[in-house]
Amino acid sequence: MFSFRTTSLEEQFDKALQEGKVGAFCTQNCWDTQRGRYMYDIFRERGNLQVIFMPRDTELTPHTNHIEFRKEDLQELNAVVVEIQDVGARYFNYTKDLFRLMEVLKDMKDEAPSLYIVDHMNPAGRVVEGTMPAADTEAYVPKVPHRHGLTLGELANLYYHEIGAKFALHVISALASDANHQLMPWTIAPASDIPGLFTCDVYSGGGLWNNTNITPAIGTARPYEYFGAPFIKTANREPVPAAEGIMLRPCSFTPSCGRYAGEKCFGYQLMREPGTEYHSLIHTLQMMRFFRDRYKDFVLDDGFALKLSDPVLLDYIEGRVSSEEMREHIKVEEQKWIRKAKKFLLYDDQPYRIK
Repeated sequence: MFSFRTTSLEEQFDKALQEGKVGAFCTQNCWDTQRGRYMYDIFRERGNLQVIFMPRDTELTPHTNHIEFRKEDLQELNAVVVEIQDVGARYFNYTKDLFRLMEVLKDMKDEAPSLYIVDHMNPAGRVVEGTMPAADTEAYVPKVPHRHGLTLGELANLYYHEIGAKFALHVISALASDANHQLMPWTIAPASDIPGLFTCDVYSGGGLWNNTNITPAIGTARPYEYFGAPFIKTANREPVPAAEGIMLRPCSFTPSCGRYAGEKCFGYQLMREPGTEYHSLIHTLQMMRFFRDRYKDFVLDDGFALKLSDPVLLDYIEGRVSSEEMREHIKVEEQKWIRKAKKFLLYDDQPYRIK
């Protein structure tokens, strides 16, 4: 059973929420601006909050995080309320954690608690980039492109149908939340490695650097806006591929953790041009092909092909497919996705591709 609710979570009078045992599955983004409290405080005040599932580390830790849980933690619950801020790319950890939760609820069959998702607007907007998985992919990843243009509620609606789930799924409209009217969706950082205004615009491509030996500056204040490695040479102003909507500035940085912790890296800062749209995935693929051709030290990690999940795009990086073929492949796949996405939309605005 699926339902879309247009009133706030506190105005839901389901018995599972009013009297049942409730678990909260959330991040720091579940802050209620109007009442100055977190989502789970609703149930704490009612006396029926049983458990809170949150990221294992603090919200500004330099490490990437997951929301941990066990099936046993769900078995006595009547409802699980989810409130996280998705960032618009299919490889976001917390969204994959939600899909793992949905898989577990599916396996619980009649014993599964009802799932409620407090929706938020997508900080990456309705822009679509990339291709749907066409090969083996990472676990708990739905059949959506690299930048999908949906909200979390819409993604959950799609995944619910993909896995053939039977538990009750209810989405609380993002338009019913005061926070979505009072705050921009990146005001509270969605994750420690998604800290600011422009991060979501570059993450759909930049997230792929995590599976190479070029770091997207994890462990610095500006992850995904910067990228580099100790072996990159910027002093001679190499002709790194440019892209519409972006400027590249040679730079250096020293990560505090992760790959190259404590080592000086050389690379580039991606600077968005105001009022333009930027196809992060295509530009990142172009830069990866450039670095592959230029530096023998540049390598793709074992998990890269799973994350990319597209043999044509991998062939482009490795020099077996032309730029024109890569772009046409992405164009066709984006058009396919936009047609598919229409039946899962919950709001009036439509996903679109950058032309």
